[in-house]
Amino acid sequence: MLASLWSTAAVAPVNTGAAAAYRTLFVTLRRLVVGRELTVRLDEGDITLTVTEFDSRLDVRNLSVGQLNDVRLAARDIRWETNTLDQATAVLRNVHFRPTAPPVLVAAPVELFLELPADTLDEVLRLATSRLTGEIGHDGIARLRLARRPALGHLEVDAQLDGSTLWLKPTVLEVRRTRMRLPQRTPAYPVHLPELPHGLHLTDIDFAPGLLRLTGTLPEWRITVPRSRLEDVIAQLSVVGRPLNLTRFARG
Repeated sequence: MLASLWSTAAVAPVNTGAAAAYRTLFVTLRRLVVGRELTVRLDEGDITLTVTEFDSRLDVRNLSVGQLNDVRLAARDIRWETNTLDQATAVLRNVHFRPTAPPVLVAAPVELFLELPADTLDEVLRLATSRLTGEIGHDGIARLRLARRPALGHLEVDAQLDGSTLWLKPTVLEVRRTRMRLPQRTPAYPVHLPELPHGLHLTDIDFAPGLLRLTGTLPEWRITVPRSRLEDVIAQLSVVGRPLNLTRFARG
């Protein structure tokens, strides 16, 4: 039934049949993924995650022309290779299907909200210098130390993004339990971030207890969704414990 509805939507995008097809597709996918731990096999490698949210305010009139509006997708406990993310949320704006052959799903822009483990700050610093180490405490304060003399003391810092540069501005110096608040004119320390893939760029950074929070945007995301591949994805998701194989999916 789902396949026949998808065929209706793909060839006749402006009718109530198309609205029913898109709604059925969305509800089916949401039922199959929310609350489950999934292993997703991509060209770049496997990712394991637990989907916590997959939602959109579906409107029949908009659905009849292939418009899903904004879609919110959230996951936790994300792992790939040796990397981990505590939580990630993607808000896909203006999601819509283009009735090409095969159909294309487009979102523009995509907003990303990431929560990374506290030791990520230290990994970022290593890209810029071997002289400093960094940590984020349970109080949500980021601290920098000399790599060779970590017991000497630390600097408490705030962070600000300027393009591809992370500026760490010292606010407090603590040496052997003596704290000194630093003046506003204290210069910030620049950390040049590597170029991110697919046009993704960071827009904000924040420290939280035991976490590094990042916000980024992707100008546009698109993927081809031929009927045969869509049916295959739904069949895979219907089997609990089976990896979801999306390798070469976009090239369908």
